[in-house]
Amino acid sequence: MTHWLDRINSPQDLKNIPVDKLGELAEEIREKIITVVANNGGHLASNLGAIELTIALHRVFDSPKDKLIWDVGHQCYTHKILTGRKDKFETLRTFGGISGFPNRTESEHDVFNVGHASTSISSALGVACARDLRGEKFSVIAVVGDGALTGGLAFEGLNNAGASGRNLIVILNDNNMSISKNVGALSRYMTDLITDEKYNKLKAEVWDLVGKFKRRDKIRAMVAKVEEGIKGFLVPGSLFEKLGFRYLGPVDGHDIKGLLKTLEQLKTLNGPILLHVVTRKGKGYIYAEEDAPRFHGIGAFDKVSGNSNGNPSELTYTDVFGNSMVKLAESDDKIVAITAAMTLGTGLMEFAKNFPGRFYDVGIAEQHGATFASGLAALGLKPVFAVYSTFLQRAFDQVIHDIALQNIPVVLAVDRAGLVGADGPTHNGVFDLSYLRHIPNWIVAAPKDGNELKDLLNSALNWRKNPVAIRFPRTMIPDKIKEEYSVIEIGTWERLKKGTDLVILAVGSMVYPAMEASGLLLDEGIDVEVVNARFIKPLDEKMLNAILEEFDKVITIEENTLPGGFGSAVLEFAEANNLNRAVIKRMGIPDEFVPHGSRNQLLGRLGLSQEGILKKVKEVLMSDYGSTRIKIQKTNQ
Repeated sequence: MTHWLDRINSPQDLKNIPVDKLGELAEEIREKIITVVANNGGHLASNLGAIELTIALHRVFDSPKDKLIWDVGHQCYTHKILTGRKDKFETLRTFGGISGFPNRTESEHDVFNVGHASTSISSALGVACARDLRGEKFSVIAVVGDGALTGGLAFEGLNNAGASGRNLIVILNDNNMSISKNVGALSRYMTDLITDEKYNKLKAEVWDLVGKFKRRDKIRAMVAKVEEGIKGFLVPGSLFEKLGFRYLGPVDGHDIKGLLKTLEQLKTLNGPILLHVVTRKGKGYIYAEEDAPRFHGIGAFDKVSGNSNGNPSELTYTDVFGNSMVKLAESDDKIVAITAAMTLGTGLMEFAKNFPGRFYDVGIAEQHGATFASGLAALGLKPVFAVYSTFLQRAFDQVIHDIALQNIPVVLAVDRAGLVGADGPTHNGVFDLSYLRHIPNWIVAAPKDGNELKDLLNSALNWRKNPVAIRFPRTMIPDKIKEEYSVIEIGTWERLKKGTDLVILAVGSMVYPAMEASGLLLDEGIDVEVVNARFIKPLDEKMLNAILEEFDKVITIEENTLPGGFGSAVLEFAEANNLNRAVIKRMGIPDEFVPHGSRNQLLGRLGLSQEGILKKVKEVLMSDYGSTRIKIQKTNQ
C-alpha cells in the first residue's frame, strides 16, 4: 500500500501526487491528526473539517510566494503537515515543539502569528496592498470560519477590502451550516458557470460592447441587476456582493476535485472574491462529528472510545464558577449570563439549559459583549460576562468607556487568567491585572481557591456600587467545595499564616504554593508570613500599611506580567505613603511572551512554584540588607 504522506515534505510535492489519490492522502493526514491530538490535546474538530480544503489550496497556489492567511489558526494542522513540519507534528503543543497555531518563527509558510478570531481579512488586505505598492505579483488568500464572521473586525475587513477593489480571495469555511441552506445542484451549476473562463471572457466582452452605447450606464446597471438577481435567488451571497465581493459558492469542502477546479478558475479572476465552502466539523472521526463543541479544543483523550483522559470528578475553577452561577441565579432572577461563543469553555452550559431566557451568547464579539452587559446593568439586571482573559483584551475600550466611565456594576468572570499552557502566548491571560487595575472604578479580585471564587462571585453580585472583575486560572481547585455562600468585604485581605522573618503577599493561584513553601521553610527555621492578597484593587490599605511598618522584607507574587501588576501596586502604595523601610521584591511573569508548554512546566521555569518561592525567599533573606541574614547563615551551618 502506498503511503502518500511519506512523499510530502513541502507543498510542491502535492503536485506530484495523482489527483485521484489526494483523497487517500487526506485520510492519512486525518489519521495522523487524530493520533497526535489524542496524545497531546488540541483543536480537533475544526482541523478534521479543513483537511481537503487545505490540500486543494496548497495544490493550486504556491506557498510561500502566494500568501495563505489563517483566521484563528485552529484549522492549520494540515497546513503544518504539508509545509515541512510533518516529522515534528508529534511535538504539537509541547514545550519546545511546534505551536498549535500559525507561527512566523516556525515556517516561512506561516504569514502571521494568530490565535484570536476575525483577523485574517484585515491582515490579508494589508498584504495585498503592500504587494501592489511594491509592484509584485502573487495571490493572497484568507481562510475564515463562519464563527469568526460574528466578530466585528471581520466585517470591518470585508468592508474595506470590498471597497478597495484589490485582488484578494477570502475562503469562507462554513462548518455550521448557518448560512448554507441553498447547497444543491442549481447553486453548484451557478458556481461552475460564474467561475468558468469562457463565461467571464464573454461577460467582459459584453461589458465592453455595452460601453459603446449612449445609455451604457443604465444598460450596465440592468445587466448587473439581472446577474445579481439570479445569484441572490440561488445562493446566499448578496451580503458579500453588497460589500464589494464577488461571491462564489457554496461548494462542497470535502470534494477535492471540485475544489481544485473552482480554485483554478477563481485564481484567474480579478478583484475581491469570496468563495463559500461548506465543510463538516470533525469529518472522519465519529465522536468529533457528533460532539464538535467538545472536540473543538480538547485535552488528551482515548482515541478508541473518545473519552477524555484525567479524573472527571476533579473540579476546575471554571466548573465552580458555572455551578455557582446556576445556584445563585435560582434565588435571584436579576442574574443574567453572557458569553462570547464560549458557552462550554466558560462553564455556562447548565446555566444556558436552566435559564435560557437569561443567557446570551453574543458570538465572537467581546466588544459587543462588554457594552451589551453595561446596557443590561444600567436597567437593574446583574449581568456576568464570562470571558477568557486573553479575549477580554479585545474589549479594552468598552471596559473603560462603556463600563468604568459610567461606573456601571457589570461583573466580569475572567477565566483562563495566567498561563494556560499548551495554547501558548496567544491565549496566556497574563495582562488583565495590569490593564484593569489602572482604570478608575474597577474592583479587581482573584480567589485563592474554589470556595473563595464562590464567595467573591456572590459578593460581586451583591455589590452594586462598582464594576467587579474576578480572575481565576485554568486549573483544578485545591480545596473541597462547601455548600454555603459567604460575603467577603470588598478590599479586604486575609493573613493565612503569621511569621516574623519575611512576608509574602500572594495573589490568587500563587497563594497555595506560597503556603506550601512557608511550611517547608519553617522546617529550616525560617518563619515566613503569608497573606492572601485577594483584592488587587482596592488594596487592603490598612493591612498593607501595617505590614510595611512591621516587615523590612516583602515578596509579592502573582501569575500576571510584572509591569503594572499587583507588585507594582504595592510599590506605588509604599512610595505614596513614604513607607520606604521595607525592601519589596516582586515575582511574576517577566516582560516577554511565554511560549507553549504545560502550565506546571512553565510556572516552574518562571519560578512561580513552591521551589521557586523557596529559592526567592532564601535569596532575599541572604542578601546584604537587614538583620535576618545572620539568622539564615546560622541555620545553614
